[in-house]
Amino acid sequence: MYDLVALGEAMIRLAAPHGESLESAHILEMRSAGSEANVTVALARMGFRTSWISKLVDDPLGRRIAGDLRRHGVDTSAVVWATGGRTGLYFLEQAPSPRGVTVYYDRSGSAFSTLRPEEIDLTSIGQARWAHTTGITPALGDPCARSAERFLSEARAAGVATSLDVNHRRKLWSANKARDVLMPLLDGINLVIATQEDAREVFDLHGAPRELAVQLRERVRAGAAVVTAGVEGAHLADGEGVHSEAAIPGAEVDPIGRGDAFAAGLIWGALEGDLAAGLRYGAALASLSQTFWGDVPWTTRQEVLGLLTRRTDRPVR
Repeated sequence: MYDLVALGEAMIRLAAPHGESLESAHILEMRSAGSEANVTVALARMGFRTSWISKLVDDPLGRRIAGDLRRHGVDTSAVVWATGGRTGLYFLEQAPSPRGVTVYYDRSGSAFSTLRPEEIDLTSIGQARWAHTTGITPALGDPCARSAERFLSEARAAGVATSLDVNHRRKLWSANKARDVLMPLLDGINLVIATQEDAREVFDLHGAPRELAVQLRERVRAGAAVVTAGVEGAHLADGEGVHSEAAIPGAEVDPIGRGDAFAAGLIWGALEGDLAAGLRYGAALASLSQTFWGDVPWTTRQEVLGLLTRRTDRPVR
C-alpha cells in the first residue's frame, strides 16, 4: 500500500520575520515541521505513496499538522490521537550573516514524547516498501527510543527496507548518548545517513567525507552509508564502492529542511533500485528545497528532473 512509512514528531514552527529577532518581532508565522514528516511530504510530492506514524493532540494545533501533511498526499491514518497534552513548538530566527539561523525548541513533554511501542500501527509498517526514521526520535526520551526500536525491528521482520538519518540534535542529547542509543538501532540497517560532523562527533570517525562514508558503513554494518558535506556534496558507500555527487549551487531562502529533502531524494533512488541516482535526486531536492520558505519543498517531480537536465536558472517558457 505504501512506498514509504516514517515515524517521527512534527511540531508547530513559529518564525520571526526575516531579519527580526524573537525579542523584537511583533508577529510570528506558523507552519508545520518535523524531519520525518518532511521526508514523507517530499516523497508524496514526487508521486510516491507515503504514510506517517506519530502522536498528536486532538486540538487545533494537532489537527493543523495532520491537515498540512494530508494536503500534500501523506496518509495520516496511523497517527495516534491524544485527548490531552501539548504539541511541540520550535521558534526560528533567520537573518543575514553574521547572525544566520537560530532555532529554539519548546517540545519537552509533547504528546509524541509519550508514544509507547504498543501504540504503533504495525499494519502500516508491514504494508510498506521502506521504513524511515531519524536520530531525533530516540533523542526525545526512553518511550520514543523504544518506539523507534520496535518500528525498525518490525520493519525488518516484515522484509521492509529501513533507513535512519542520524540528524544529531546537540540541544537534545550528547554525542556519547546518541552513539550508545543509535548503535543497536543501526546494526544491519539498509541505509544510514549522516553529516560529516555527525560521523565524526557521534561515531568518532576520522578522515575526509568520502572515507567517512566507508567507515560509517563498516561501523554500523549497514547496507549503505551516505555522508553529506554541505557545498562539497555527498558520498555513498555501498557494496559496489564509493559514489560521489556534487551539490547543486543556488540561492538560499530558507535552509531548514534541506537535509530532509536530500534524504527523500536518496530514498527515491532506493525505491527505484538505484541509490547512486538517489544521490542526484537528493542534490536536486536539497537545492530546490532551500528556495522555498518553510521546512518542506513545494516542488514537483518535473522540476527536480528538469533541474538535473537543465541546471540553469533561466526562465522556463
